[in-house]
Amino acid sequence: MELFEQAVDWMNNLVWSFPEQFPIMVAVLLGFGIFITLRLGFVQLRRFSHGVKSVMGVYDNPDDTGDVNHFQALTTALSATVGIGNIAGVAIAIHFGGPGALFWMWVTAFFGMAIKYTECTLAVKYRIKNQDGSVSGGPMYYIERGLGPNWKWLAVFFAAMAVICSFLTGNAVQANTVADTMYSTFQIPSWASGLFTAAFVGVVIVGGIKRIGQVTARLMPLMAIIYVLGALVILFINAGDVIPAFKTIFVSAFTPEAGLFGVGSGVFLTTLVWGIKRGLFSNEAGQGSAPIAHGAAKTEEPVREGVVALLEPFIDTIVVCTMTGLVIVATGVWQERHEMVYDPTNRDNTVEIVDDSNTLIIEDGLPVNGTVLRNDYETGVFYLNQDESETFTGTLNIMTGTFTDADGNVVATVYTSIIENGASLTSIAFEKGLSPIFPFGEYIVTFCVLLFGISTAISWSYYGDRAIQYLAGDGSIIYYKLVYLGMHFLGAIFPLATVWAIGDIALGLMTFPNIIALFALSGSVAVASKTYFNKMEEVEAGK
Repeated sequence: MELFEQAVDWMNNLVWSFPEQFPIMVAVLLGFGIFITLRLGFVQLRRFSHGVKSVMGVYDNPDDTGDVNHFQALTTALSATVGIGNIAGVAIAIHFGGPGALFWMWVTAFFGMAIKYTECTLAVKYRIKNQDGSVSGGPMYYIERGLGPNWKWLAVFFAAMAVICSFLTGNAVQANTVADTMYSTFQIPSWASGLFTAAFVGVVIVGGIKRIGQVTARLMPLMAIIYVLGALVILFINAGDVIPAFKTIFVSAFTPEAGLFGVGSGVFLTTLVWGIKRGLFSNEAGQGSAPIAHGAAKTEEPVREGVVALLEPFIDTIVVCTMTGLVIVATGVWQERHEMVYDPTNRDNTVEIVDDSNTLIIEDGLPVNGTVLRNDYETGVFYLNQDESETFTGTLNIMTGTFTDADGNVVATVYTSIIENGASLTSIAFEKGLSPIFPFGEYIVTFCVLLFGISTAISWSYYGDRAIQYLAGDGSIIYYKLVYLGMHFLGAIFPLATVWAIGDIALGLMTFPNIIALFALSGSVAVASKTYFNKMEEVEAGK
């Protein structure tokens, strides 16, 4: 098992982190974003308002081919992208890259808008109509139909990776994050959370894309409003810190400095790479997932769906991620230690003992024969009480997770301080930011984790649904959905570090064939764009 985990980690690093200085995957995605932005004449700026009008239904025609309207297609794709990454991913980027990483997330979102426009235009242009009247679109279709039958093997490869990724990253990992959050906040058993979320997801996905579109059209705005409104209240309360937070973000984007305790490396390249990586992971531009949802839109105009899709990175990264980043930086929690009850069984907590024993010796609150880490940072002094007036002396058995004092008595609760990361850091920021008017700010993050995780699982089920249909036909879809729900429940009850890594590998391997097709078909998108917008100018002029 250990050898398997090492192999998975090696493959994951090869796909996403090689070379370490500037990963190939990051360079390819960002490079294509710059290329297509220039080729299309900054379409994300010039046609932004047209995308807004399309989402508002100005050009809707109920008789057009497709399964869902523009708004439902957008919310389905956004439900998959606006998720745990917006809560945890931004915090991770700031933790490792400093506040300047948020600036580079904005940069990737800007170029990501042009990438989304390209891939979703192609999704509608090359989609197929099924025997039941529904439609199917996505990279597997524009690879095969756009590049030709000789490239079918690449389309099959993409679809296979999409199925794997839907089971894991888009599903099991989401269920696990929700279950962990529900347990840590409300002590709800993981199996109970898994049953509830699997049942909810099952009720939705059994109805296909039409029901998925209806649910996400209601769920997506609700969760975005709750989260963004909570963040705006925090920024209003801390209004005096907002401008300095922006200044910190811009300055540290180019001249980063390590924060207290070494948080944020202080190295420009690290800040750049972390911002770009988390930005691309957040909005999924170029990874080939969103075109599957947009391929179901009711429209006869591929470019019209493209301008709808370019709104996604703006909403996901420039709006929602910015809210998270500003709250974290303005409240200062990113470079503070945070008091906690130390739980030895928490998988984010690790103990390294130099003498290879199972017992950590602690004297006057400090480890003697080892180191206690939380998210790769050493914890603070261990105390017997929350007001930190009495240090702990005794032992910690790392096998049983038991603290024992110098007199041999088991100690139930031991306190320490930590450098926090991920969703927990965002939760602390909301709690601190809202504390003057609302003492339960962390519950907003908890509730949004629940909504974000469920909505992501719902949307990714459709991605895998269309991929398995492409690979094995309509008859395979029901079996896919059963396995999908089973994986959702298992994801809630099992540790998923390796599963997450496998899902990330599949996500990366989806991206390469998609980018190949986007480069090859970029010319046809440019021609289609010019034709469509010339036609629309004539239509608008004739009104």
